[in-house]
Amino acid sequence: MPKSYKFSGFTLIEVMLAMTLLSIMVTLLFASLKICAESWNKGEAKIAEVNEKAVVYQFFKRHLPSVQPLWDDFSEEGVNQFSFQGGADTVQFVSVFPASSGRKGLQIFEISFDQAAHMINIIVKPFYPALEEQEWQQEQVVLLENVEAFKISYFAKQTENSEGTWGGSWREKEMLPALIKINIELKGQSFWPDMVFALKLATLELDFKLDTK
Repeated sequence: MPKSYKFSGFTLIEVMLAMTLLSIMVTLLFASLKICAESWNKGEAKIAEVNEKAVVYQFFKRHLPSVQPLWDDFSEEGVNQFSFQGGADTVQFVSVFPASSGRKGLQIFEISFDQAAHMINIIVKPFYPALEEQEWQQEQVVLLENVEAFKISYFAKQTENSEGTWGGSWREKEMLPALIKINIELKGQSFWPDMVFALKLATLELDFKLDTK
């Protein structure tokens, strides 16, 4: 009696069902990978944004409180000018770098907003003139890019007990403002809180002027 052989296999419907399930699983897998990649990129962008804001904040926090109330005796026009001069989107002051930095001594900082390029620029140069055999070591760097608006305000106190007022200009004065407020708006409407810094020597300078009256 001849043996009978039974062949087992997949039907066409089973193959189509398996391929459909496989395609769904692959689609879900790639969708998950895409979501993970987008989340990773957004996380990195957020971290970079926070670091960028921290660098800018630390720069102002380090240099503005230690602004020096000095007179520039080395102007090309031969006229003495108070070293601190400020406008609505630009400010010049004299401060110092940390002892660990390569630039020693008093430095003139010129901060300005390039509206066309959407950048905040900084120029740093020595406050005292260099020797004849040396050159001025001027350095220009970009503090922040993608800036939509940049505004500086100055708080003045005429007397120790006065309330004081905010203004958008500080020129041709003989003393430092008590406070400086900086407002930065980035492109894309990224939130940036106002930064307010107290000038340490402004209070001492005001007290000295009141005592000498």
